[in-house]
Amino acid sequence: MIIELAKNYGFCFGVKRAIKKAEQIKDAATIGPLIHNNEEILRLQKDFNVKTLENINALNDEKKAIIRTHGITKQDLADLKKRNIEIFDATCPFVTKPQQICEHMSDEGYEVVIFGDENHPEVKSVKSYVSTKAYVVLSKKELENIKLPNKIAVVSQTTKKPEHFMEIVNFLILRVKEVRVFNTICDATFKNQDAIKELSVKSDVVIVVGGKNSANTKQLFLIAKMHCEDSYLIETEEELKKEWFLNKKHCGISAGASTPDWIINKVIAKIKTFAD
Repeated sequence: MIIELAKNYGFCFGVKRAIKKAEQIKDAATIGPLIHNNEEILRLQKDFNVKTLENINALNDEKKAIIRTHGITKQDLADLKKRNIEIFDATCPFVTKPQQICEHMSDEGYEVVIFGDENHPEVKSVKSYVSTKAYVVLSKKELENIKLPNKIAVVSQTTKKPEHFMEIVNFLILRVKEVRVFNTICDATFKNQDAIKELSVKSDVVIVVGGKNSANTKQLFLIAKMHCEDSYLIETEEELKKEWFLNKKHCGISAGASTPDWIINKVIAKIKTFAD
């Protein structure tokens, strides 16, 4: 059986930056999980004493706080700055960008449409920078019964599919006098999604490795599933099942932006034992 990795997969720039920062800082607390990968979070805790707090209210006597890659709300950041604690900002620059856009455009009188999942920490942080009105939607249908203003700015959660973002943009252009569109989808997302599509078309089994609470990992899995029915999303090699690979000739592997190489390598090693 051929085992082939996608052309683009795994750690993105923002995650690499955050992990490196956490390893250098040590003995710190992150506000929310630093990234969406439980195994890597456990490694950081074990090797670098970087613990994860649920929110800002869980801070006690910590001396150092790390802001997660997905960012925190504007209010939480303001509250954090009032505390006697050293702050290290690991917010991904691709998340900082829509935060800044939302703040600037709402200051200019625009209401803001955010294409994304309202419960996702990144979207919560971005929405908090809107001082006018924000509409968080996952499809154009959610906008159909809303009385929209004359001026709208549009941004996207960094991990969304560009074609779905464009559906919302096109809907707004036909109904709103002035629409300002900002493409805030991450480059790494584009590349990883294109790569999994290409790989899954020629594979008869696909394994996507990453946190099941990770939006970008779930998106990779959904794309793989569209082109290869036997696609599976796993967090560790322990979830692999030998029967998935029976009579398979080509196994494609991809991984989410928060998945470290050491986990991917363990998955590959276990799949090779099934192929023997």
